[in-house]
Amino acid sequence: MHLRPRNTQCIAVRPPRSDDVGCMTTGSERPCVQSAAAAVRSSRRLSATIDHVTSLDDRAIGAMFELYDAYYAATSRPLFESDLSNKDYVVTLREPSGQLAGFSTLDVMEAEIGGASLRAIYSGDTIIDYAHWGTQALAFTWIRFAGTIKACAPEKPLYWFLIVKGHRTYRYLSAFAVDFHPRWDRPTPAPARAIMDALAQHRFADAYDAKRGVVSFPRSRGHLKPQWAMIEPEEAARQDVSFFLRSNPGYTRGDELVCLTELAAANLRPLARRVFQQGFDA
Repeated sequence: MHLRPRNTQCIAVRPPRSDDVGCMTTGSERPCVQSAAAAVRSSRRLSATIDHVTSLDDRAIGAMFELYDAYYAATSRPLFESDLSNKDYVVTLREPSGQLAGFSTLDVMEAEIGGASLRAIYSGDTIIDYAHWGTQALAFTWIRFAGTIKACAPEKPLYWFLIVKGHRTYRYLSAFAVDFHPRWDRPTPAPARAIMDALAQHRFADAYDAKRGVVSFPRSRGHLKPQWAMIEPEEAARQDVSFFLRSNPGYTRGDELVCLTELAAANLRPLARRVFQQGFDA
């Protein structure tokens, strides 16, 4: 695998438009548990923006760490800042008062694997304050930004590469994408596995266990606190959640499941495809 310097000059960011708000569920395209109207009101109370990590000041980074630290154990400000310094962008979710409500960091990777060039968006630390669970403002802004990145090099495959700390994040794969890896109903194809292995080995070296498809550090570098890692029995019985638990039984100790999906209109579910296309056409 060869990594090349990123070219993100064509990438522009903007806040979500009022008509971008919709309802995305985890697991399928069925109606949301909460009403669509409630989802719209929740999203309109929040604003989401994308910023270069280099533009963040100490106060902004401190607020991000404070929110992250409320939900994750085995972390520290130096560890958080070290991870942040290896990212390109941060998607930030704020209340009307300016209070931080959530964020997700990401890195745009350029790679050549098996002689083929590709891009991958690597998702880093992500958290939404419990008071705003269910809002889609951050998710919509993220997927729209992915469309913008795709537009920079339409001919080049673009993947979402993520390491998953918890079952809620894993369920977003099936909410966004038609096909993704790994999944409970079929084995991971060899080409997708080769990409996952190459990206994970480059990023995490010996901490990546290719046989299990899991990143496992000798000492946790951040895992959900017990009260947030709990899974209700009825939820654990879901096939997607059950698969995550079988594949990554060490998630409570900080192990992370390596996942991949292609970010292309043909592989996205209807709502995600519409938002992705907005970013592509912007």
